[in-house]
Amino acid sequence: MSQAFRLDPLSRRTVRMEIRDAKGGLVEVVNGTPLGADELKHLDAHWRAANYLSVGQIYLMDNPLLREPLQPEHVKPRLLGHWGTTPGLNMLYTHLSRVIARRGQDMIYVTGPGHGGPGLVANVWLEGTYSEVYPNIGRDAAGMQKLFKQFSFPGGIPSHVAPETPGSIHEGGELGYSISHAYGAAFDNPNLVVACVVGDGEAETGPLAASWHSNKFLDPTVDGAVLPILHLNGYKIANPTVLARIGDEELSALMTGYGYKPYLVEGDDPAAVHQLLAATLDTIFDEIAEIQRRAREEGVTERPRWPMIVFRTPKGWTGPKVVDGVPVEGTWRAHQVPLSAARGDAAHLAALEEWMRSYRPEELFDDSGAPQPVLTQWLPTADLRMGANPHANGGRSPRSLELPDYRDYGVKVPVPGGTTAEPTRVLGGWLRDVMTANDRHRNFRIVGPDETESNRLGAVLEVTDKVWQGEIKPVDAHLSRHGRVMEILSEHTCQGWLEGYLLTGRHGLFSCYEAFTHIVDSMVNQHAKWLAVTRELGWRRPVPSLNYLLTSHVWRQDHNGFSHQDPGFVDHVMNKRSEVVRVYLPPDANTLLSITDHCLRSRDYINVIVAGKQPGPSWLDMDAAVLHCVRGLGIWEWASNDDGDPDVVLAAAGDIPTIEVLAATSILREYLPDLKVRVVNVVNLMRLQSPKEHPHGLPDAEFDAIFTTDRPVVFAYHGYPMLIHRLTYRRTGHEHLHVRGYKEEGTTTTPFDMLVMNDMDRYHLVMDVIDRVPGLARRAATVRQQMVDILARHHEHTRRTGEDLPEVVNWEWRPA
Repeated sequence: MSQAFRLDPLSRRTVRMEIRDAKGGLVEVVNGTPLGADELKHLDAHWRAANYLSVGQIYLMDNPLLREPLQPEHVKPRLLGHWGTTPGLNMLYTHLSRVIARRGQDMIYVTGPGHGGPGLVANVWLEGTYSEVYPNIGRDAAGMQKLFKQFSFPGGIPSHVAPETPGSIHEGGELGYSISHAYGAAFDNPNLVVACVVGDGEAETGPLAASWHSNKFLDPTVDGAVLPILHLNGYKIANPTVLARIGDEELSALMTGYGYKPYLVEGDDPAAVHQLLAATLDTIFDEIAEIQRRAREEGVTERPRWPMIVFRTPKGWTGPKVVDGVPVEGTWRAHQVPLSAARGDAAHLAALEEWMRSYRPEELFDDSGAPQPVLTQWLPTADLRMGANPHANGGRSPRSLELPDYRDYGVKVPVPGGTTAEPTRVLGGWLRDVMTANDRHRNFRIVGPDETESNRLGAVLEVTDKVWQGEIKPVDAHLSRHGRVMEILSEHTCQGWLEGYLLTGRHGLFSCYEAFTHIVDSMVNQHAKWLAVTRELGWRRPVPSLNYLLTSHVWRQDHNGFSHQDPGFVDHVMNKRSEVVRVYLPPDANTLLSITDHCLRSRDYINVIVAGKQPGPSWLDMDAAVLHCVRGLGIWEWASNDDGDPDVVLAAAGDIPTIEVLAATSILREYLPDLKVRVVNVVNLMRLQSPKEHPHGLPDAEFDAIFTTDRPVVFAYHGYPMLIHRLTYRRTGHEHLHVRGYKEEGTTTTPFDMLVMNDMDRYHLVMDVIDRVPGLARRAATVRQQMVDILARHHEHTRRTGEDLPEVVNWEWRPA
């Protein structure tokens, strides 16, 4: 063990730093007594008050200050909540508030163990933020009673650190995303520190394990800092945690290997832990400031080893030590509600009263129930309070993106299908200039798992690089310390970064292979729920939308095979609340430009754009594309010959389905010229729903006018067919609807063979029309047979040559 001495520049007290040698790394312990008697007293009082308020929220619905003996009717009939992690979270909040008050530090608090919700609510109530946001819950006895009763109670608030909790950007109901959210909030926020508490149970999740690497992407010259705090209290619901049982040497080696400088704060004596935590935080915040000063003033470019804390305290600290003859504090039994029968068991009720009185509430609150000055007079004020920090409510200085006119980037389309373009490559040129236009504001980033160039967005790398704080070798391309594109081969981390970035007021785009966006399904659930709740909270500011660009999609994954073929992310998103989600399937480059501009301007949505990156026909000139996107769906008159009274409607949603529908239409014109065909294209999937189901839903009269009520509709859809049936089942003519799409048939094959395997090719669509138009089957029997013969020839040709039929490869739309 080696020792070093330093002078705390703020407290002017000498502290001793121990560096404990460990195999594979070092763990530092900062000893000393930076807290004077008065400061120690008010910090401990604040912590006790937060603990008291936390216990009260879990248990009580009346008698909040224990001004009379506790009775069964004062206890909630259903006890819900989590105590085990809460006292540790409360101590950290108390001490971080001290740091803010002393240094004027801009800071927000992310809690991975979000089930410590009572602690966060308690702290924002103590600092006054809660009563400002919810004036009916004042800082007095009546307000405290409402505060207690509402927690995990019908008509009240959730038990997690939910959107209803001021100062939160992270619910933590699902574990694994705290670190990535914290780093997302810190990117491009140079003065912000994000204190991020990671639960030791949460640390066992895959997303969390990958997100430790976020420190390799944090640029100390332009970004803020993240202070990870591993809350090591030893247990999950019923089992020990892995990191609590591997020993200091291995744990230190793990954190050091991730690139952090670990500091250890541990103990069960409150006074000693207060001193140790204060000394450690003083040291760490000096260190963060020095890292940033060297990068910003001296131009130091080497990747720093950022500090982090291992905070080891007993689970359920200060709670009941023994209940019903078995140990509780420091064990898994403290995880949720230690005295689970307090309403009906006299012994539990007495133990609860003894527990709550151990915090000495008579010293903490005055006669009116307001917090005593010893709890509040030293706290940060105004928007430096973590509960009131604007970064946790849409950003300190939110601004809309400056977007160049996307019309200037459009593809020239003299006639439908007369121009070939790669839609995402065209989009990349516009995104390049979006990046440039917003560079001085540093409020736009593109994230994705190693796929920016693969997805044809490489033009953005003409004006920025991919951020990289690790070693850069001469052979590397487009890597720099200050890039605006972020790539890591972890969809979870990309999603978490972007969510944190958006929730703090900035903008972004997530580009991903379609099949692997499923990896973040559960994260989408959580974000959609967050947005749905915030829409009902008047004090929550709107935040920029979460925008997905799904490309390298199912119909062009013939080369990678079955594992890369899955369009089901759209189905997953469509299960979310209608006011939150939007899904767009632009058929060509110009519609993609229009849709993406719309999505980047929007707020409080999850926008999913599915678009191809391979060369394909451009159908609409820019004016027509804009109008089509505004409509959301419409009749393509230039492709139709129905004269207002169709025999059949051929509809498409998606770029490849559009090609097949138009190819089928051209075949029908050639072989059955008297057949009246109406072609409909859908770009906004929500238009198919009833207006009762979605605000974008097409009114029934308009839907019936376009699709008819009694004519067969053959619909070629990009994804799983059942979704179209689900969206349209309330429509009058639903029984006439026949949908073709992906039906889980795929392999490594040719592009067109993928369509044939799923019966969504032009020849199957022609046969569908023949089979469904009344009276057509007999007079078009030979045509149908020819379609079967072509498919047989296709099968033989692809298996012999490895290529699609020449008439498919060379097909072009020819106007009638």
